[in-house]
Amino acid sequence: MEQKNQSPLRRIWALAKTEHKKLEFAIFMAILGVLSGFIPYFCAGIIIIKLLNQTANLSDCIPWLALALVGSIGKVLLTTFSTALSHKATFAVLAEVRNNCVHKLAKLSMGTLQNQSVGRWKSILVDQIESMETTLAHLFPEMTSNIISPLLLIIALFFLDWRLALLSMVTIPIGMIFMMTTMKTYPAKYRESVQIGKKMNDSIVEYINGIEVIKAYNQGNEAYAGYEEAVNANASFFYNWMKSTQFGMACYRNFSPAVLIGVLPAGLAFYLRGNITSTDLIMVIILSMGIVGPIIAATNFIDSLAQAGTIIESIETILNAPEQHHPKEPAVLAGMDIEMNHVSFAYEKEQGNILTDITLKIREGTVNAFVGPSGSGKSTITKLIAGFWDIETGSIQIGGKEISEIPLTQIADQIAYVSQDNFLFDDTIRENIRMGKEHATDKEVEAVAKKAGCDAFIRGLEHGYETRVGGGGTHLSGGERQRIAIARAMLKDAPIVILDEATAYIDPENEAVLQKAISKLVKGKTLIMIAHRLSTIVDADQILLVDQGQIQDTGTHQQLLQKSELYQKMWNAHIGAKDGELV
Repeated sequence: MEQKNQSPLRRIWALAKTEHKKLEFAIFMAILGVLSGFIPYFCAGIIIIKLLNQTANLSDCIPWLALALVGSIGKVLLTTFSTALSHKATFAVLAEVRNNCVHKLAKLSMGTLQNQSVGRWKSILVDQIESMETTLAHLFPEMTSNIISPLLLIIALFFLDWRLALLSMVTIPIGMIFMMTTMKTYPAKYRESVQIGKKMNDSIVEYINGIEVIKAYNQGNEAYAGYEEAVNANASFFYNWMKSTQFGMACYRNFSPAVLIGVLPAGLAFYLRGNITSTDLIMVIILSMGIVGPIIAATNFIDSLAQAGTIIESIETILNAPEQHHPKEPAVLAGMDIEMNHVSFAYEKEQGNILTDITLKIREGTVNAFVGPSGSGKSTITKLIAGFWDIETGSIQIGGKEISEIPLTQIADQIAYVSQDNFLFDDTIRENIRMGKEHATDKEVEAVAKKAGCDAFIRGLEHGYETRVGGGGTHLSGGERQRIAIARAMLKDAPIVILDEATAYIDPENEAVLQKAISKLVKGKTLIMIAHRLSTIVDADQILLVDQGQIQDTGTHQQLLQKSELYQKMWNAHIGAKDGELV
């Protein structure tokens, strides 16, 4: 909360704390560069005075011309060095911010991650952080130098004539008043623009992700209409926003630089009365013309500052998001027994509990199956065991330790999780399998692929194990992706295996191959599985029947057939479906 009350400038500076020294030196160089840029003005004033006094000659003017040239070259070199240094610092800061955000995401619960769309995360991590480059690289050196340098000029003008110094600044507040009329609504408008941009990003992502369905159902016009509406709304918003600020900004840019409106007539009157020398008047006129340019350049950063403030708010939603509370030191586990005691859980409190008073025990080395109607809470239970969320009510233990007392990395090491929608990265098949064990050799990868029953189809591909699978594994079928996910889990060799409908995409011809692979995967391990095909779990040591977020019954297949009416109905429906397939 304390950070949110800070100005955007302070928050940006805090974000760049690792590069403060470079940025401070860049600011110093930028100030010297702007001051160097004033040297030609001063030299020009000296030469003009000599010309008016008819004392100018080539030998007298050459040193001043040389000094003007040095000032011009110095400005170019100093500002170039300042900009290069600030950009170097900026890219380091942006890299650190991105890394911090990505590392933070790994510490957040799945609920926090899923509350935002993919388009939103992409917008923050890619677009918004990238857009800070210009602001961060130029804001501190250029804005600071463009504020300090005019102040030094004004001090010099006060030494020449305090009256004309005051008059040289009269048009600046007038111009500022016009600018403030447009800027007072800027923060709210920019936040609104971010939301409109988010809707457009989400619309684009949804359109691309759903293109297969759109084409299959010939819904191109309807789907495109939603995308087109979002894009047009974005364009219309910016057009109307810029139009509303046009008059105020035009007045600001024309009034502020008009310093001579006050300086020339007053200076002439003072000169005619003998209150100022021609030498001082000429120098005042020349120097006063250099005041407003840097100030306007500095105020141009107000826009960038407001944008950066909003972007930092987005970044802080990630960096300040509540993490899952787990220690860093490894816990000593007494085996791999899993217990849940009186666990209730809701993804969103407003939507009510998904699970209510769940109590169960899964013994080490046993095969356990969760069955029940769709939406009953089976997957939620397995995801809580895997540590994807922290619970607020009840207790979950692994090896006699509260799951909240076990580091997330240790939980991940103990569990191999295979879902029906396993994600494959746009890399080779070999590297996707190798994710199960980072330093596995090629032979280990290929050996585990054989056990998972996917070596044959992999070698049948044009590039074999070096075949790239496409984004999300789109170049492969659902069954092929699933078998690669099984191979990845086998390579991990974790003591607990969770299979969330792992055979969902497998055709009957390959199901036997996959079941054989799963048998090898889970040999000697604790297996937790979710399956709609009840025939695959008839030999399970324990079947847990889940309905409406509660454990309705537990037992073996035969025990549940005898005592559970719901299980009997599910079994009969399954057998009937199988008979129908055979007909």
